[in-house]
Amino acid sequence: MFKDRTLLITGGTGSFGNAVLRRFLDSDLKEIRVFSRDEKKQDDMRKLYSHPKLKFYIGDVRDPGSVAGVMNGVDYVFHAAALKQVPSCEFYPMEAVRTNVLGTENVINAAVAAKVKRVICLSTDKAVYPINAMGISKAMMEKVMVAASRNANDKTIICGTRYGNVMASRGSVIPLFVEQIAAGKPITVTDPEMTRFMMTLDDAVELVLYAFEHGKNGDIFVQKAPAATVAVLIKAILNIMKKPDHEVQEIGTRHGEKLYEVLLSREERAAAEELGDYFRVSADSRDLNYDKYFNEGETTITSSEDYNSHNTSRLDVDGMQELLLKLPFIRKIANEKTAFDKDMN
Repeated sequence: MFKDRTLLITGGTGSFGNAVLRRFLDSDLKEIRVFSRDEKKQDDMRKLYSHPKLKFYIGDVRDPGSVAGVMNGVDYVFHAAALKQVPSCEFYPMEAVRTNVLGTENVINAAVAAKVKRVICLSTDKAVYPINAMGISKAMMEKVMVAASRNANDKTIICGTRYGNVMASRGSVIPLFVEQIAAGKPITVTDPEMTRFMMTLDDAVELVLYAFEHGKNGDIFVQKAPAATVAVLIKAILNIMKKPDHEVQEIGTRHGEKLYEVLLSREERAAAEELGDYFRVSADSRDLNYDKYFNEGETTITSSEDYNSHNTSRLDVDGMQELLLKLPFIRKIANEKTAFDKDMN
């Protein structure tokens, strides 16, 4: 499906975009377009990868004109551009709306006009039962995606993915904890009993690819993932860095934070299709003529338990360490610590 095709990644200078490039630069894709408003990161990527099939476009998803310009000749879109920082969105909620909601509408409209074959929109667990501006804007992004999919022609498939904490991505606490330990500063933790889903960047890419291969209009795909408390995460990092007695300072919950995250609501889980390691949540195919569905007896809602970071499989410290060591920069730290200990002995 990728042979001689052109892929566009919005927000492509972020963690997800870099993971996609590492995976696909040497594939059969004809061209990969990176679209973002960050010229410095684009220049850094241009120098880092130095690859002829990689093209860079300066622009903003908020601007319909710049989105339309980059869409010509594109076959597939991975829409990753977003405002993701929960506290920042709490203070500037309309900025989250402009990027996450209106920006998504611009991307989808441009893709449909350009007859793009597939659009995958990336969402987050914070969109389920949202209590913060970032989650609310992502929930609206999903609604925009599903609504657009109802009117899409067969030439453009529009679907989405939803995932939890992507370890070591932009905004993840893992690099912050590592920096604090390396600098000899206390680890600042909001609430050690918070639980979060744990996924690697490779997991995030695999989820998008699964949606790409199996998605129908309006589908949202969720990958089953383990979770851990922040306390377990910290202990695992301290063990890897061989700093078991490092100071940990509890600073209290930040603006808009939740004790646990949810990947599927109760209603979604009741209707979701299980596909091995994934859930598929199909769009509600009914229209606004509700009376005809009532007559057909299709209005029953089955209750179910939601799928959240408290009731999924829980990682212990050893399991968390094993998952952390899948991250290249964590493996590098562990190897350096091992080599240092050997030299000291």
